Amino acid sequence: MFKYVLYRLIQAIPAMIGVTIIGFFLVHIVPGGPAQAMLGAKATPQKIAEIDRIYGLNKPIIVQYGIWMVQLLHGNLGTSYFYNESVWKLIRINMPRTLAIVGIGILLAHIGSVLLGSIQAYYKNSIFDYVATTITYFFYAMPFFWLGIIMIMFFSIDLSWFPSGGLSNPLNPNPGFGSWVAHTTLPVLTLVIGTIAQWAQYMRTSMDETLVQDYVRTARSKGVGEVRVVMVHALRNSILPLITLLGFALPSLFSGALFIEVVFNYPGMGLLFWNAALQRDYPTILGIVVLTGLLTIFGNLLADLLYGVIDPRIKYT
Repeated sequence: MFKYVLYRLIQAIPAMIGVTIIGFFLVHIVPGGPAQAMLGAKATPQKIAEIDRIYGLNKPIIVQYGIWMVQLLHGNLGTSYFYNESVWKLIRINMPRTLAIVGIGILLAHIGSVLLGSIQAYYKNSIFDYVATTITYFFYAMPFFWLGIIMIMFFSIDLSWFPSGGLSNPLNPNPGFGSWVAHTTLPVLTLVIGTIAQWAQYMRTSMDETLVQDYVRTARSKGVGEVRVVMVHALRNSILPLITLLGFALPSLFSGALFIEVVFNYPGMGLLFWNAALQRDYPTILGIVVLTGLLTIFGNLLADLLYGVIDPRIKYT
C-alpha cells in the first residue's frame, strides 16, 4: 500500500502544478486589481501605479508567477493585502470552522444517504419510494444559497428557533459550546439536506442493482435472515460507489460551503474567499485555491484507500 500511496502522490504533482498555473493566471486576468479595490473612488493612475509597484504587480505576469511559486515551495503563501496578516494565519483561523460544518455535514449526509437510498431500493416503486424521490429531486434542483435563505426565513424568522447567522452572540463575550451549536445548526442542516438530495439517488441505484445479484439470492435461499442479507451482503457492496462519489464531491462540498457561509455570514474559508475575491486579495485567493486543490487530491486518495477497507478483494500494488 505504501508504494501505491507514494505513486499517487507523485501523480498529484502535475495536477497541483496545473492548479497553481490556472488559478494564478485566472486571478490576474480578471479586470480591476487590488489597487483599484483599495483606493475605491480615490483611485488615480498615479496611486494605482504606486500600489502596483509596492506589491510587484507591475512586473510581467510570468515573473510574478515565478516569484509566487518560489515562495510557495518554501511554504510561504504570502501576506494578505487587506488584512495585513499572513495567509497561513488567516487559513489557520478560518479552516477549522469550515472543516467543522463540512465534516459534520459529510458524516450526517453519508449516513442519511445510505439509509434513505437503501430503504428506497428495498421498497422500490412503493409510495414511499415515489415520495422520497420527488423530495430529493426537489432539493437537488435547489442551489445551496437558496436553500440557506429558506432555512433562515423558516427557522430563524418564522419560528425563531435558531440565529440567522454569525458564529456567536456578539453580546456574550463567552458564548460557549451551546451558542456554537445554535449558530452552526442551520449551516450544517443546509449542507446535509442539499448533499443527501444528491447522494441518496446514487445509493438507491447501487442498492437496487445489488439486491438482484446472484449472491444475494443465494443467501436468501440458504435461509439467511432478511436483515443480515440487506445489512451485510447487500449494503457493504452498494456503498462502494458512494465512497467514490465522496472523493469527487469534495470540491463541490467546499463550494457549497462557500455559499452557505456567505448566506449565514459564517466566518470560515468560504466567507474569507468571498471577501478576498471582492477585494482582489490575490495572495488569499491563491492560498485558498492551492489548499482546496490539495484537499481534493487527498479526498480522492482517501476514497481509494477506503475502497480496500470495505472490500478486501481490492489489492494495492
